[in-house]
Amino acid sequence: MLREAYRISKTGSIQNLQRKKELLPPPEGDEVTVEVKAIGLNFADVFSVYGLYSATPKGSFIPGLEFSGKIVKIGPNVKDFEVGDDVFGVTRFGAFTTHLNLSEKTIFALPKDWSMQDGAAFAVQALTAYYALIPLAQVKAGDHVLVHSAAGGVGIMAAHIIQKKNAIAIGLVGDSRKFSILKEVGYQNFLARSPQFKQEMQKILQGAPLKIVLECLGGRYFHDSYELLAPMGRLVTYGSANFTPSHSFRNWFSIAYSYLTRPKIDPLAMISDNKSVMGFNLIWLWNEIDELRKHFSDLMMLSLPKQTIGHEFTFDSMHDALRTMQSGQSIGKIVINVP
Repeated sequence: MLREAYRISKTGSIQNLQRKKELLPPPEGDEVTVEVKAIGLNFADVFSVYGLYSATPKGSFIPGLEFSGKIVKIGPNVKDFEVGDDVFGVTRFGAFTTHLNLSEKTIFALPKDWSMQDGAAFAVQALTAYYALIPLAQVKAGDHVLVHSAAGGVGIMAAHIIQKKNAIAIGLVGDSRKFSILKEVGYQNFLARSPQFKQEMQKILQGAPLKIVLECLGGRYFHDSYELLAPMGRLVTYGSANFTPSHSFRNWFSIAYSYLTRPKIDPLAMISDNKSVMGFNLIWLWNEIDELRKHFSDLMMLSLPKQTIGHEFTFDSMHDALRTMQSGQSIGKIVINVP
């Protein structure tokens, strides 16, 4: 089968991501061939293109972690799916394409009331929010939870989970113009990043303990959020958006500065303050398929609303979609529609 894919041979710039035609072999074993209809973008895609993501494959690779589409071929050992089934799923890179082969264990049946765009927008960011809040932070009713980048895909799904747990959601964004979406998805309190961040948070808390922080920025907001945590509080970090390149190429000076000034926590102080910091990279689940499927099953049992899709692009406009993600101005999920 001939497919089209966006492949990168040398990381460092979005311009190095090239659209190519290539042969895709038939599916083997428990593999299915999916005709991709929509692709969901994540910050990991931008970082992988710039060569700033440790999980990036060596050599030439196709970015992309999630997709939706239709099964067009099945391998001889496939048990749970048939040709013609609509599915969505995850892959350890490779989703920026019109067709891909992958194990049936990494795909899920598309719910009847979901569009292809809904499927492509859900898995990675919903799993990230779920894993941070429930297995790690153990959110419970009444907890005050601060979510960084609250208008992004993870932040929106976090708001839905926090509501399900009857906890109190506080959203932090870079621009007050995003307050309307925060209110829409269920944040009870919200604020914009500013030099007065700590003082504004203290006004919002009114003496209540800050029990959980979902952190993805790094820099001063990591440090200030940690200081705001109450004893027994948990800060869960899953990204470092301040490393995102602001140009079309890698700026090693800027990257080095961000690295050298990254937050540092003294373990002795953690013991004294009785606070926890937990970090995770969701892509490790791709290597633990049974664990991934268990968490995904628990996530789906929460019956969360569909993801908010803020931006849609065509397959021809992949570079523009990545630049929109890179800008930090997006709201909700960015989805690529594949013809």
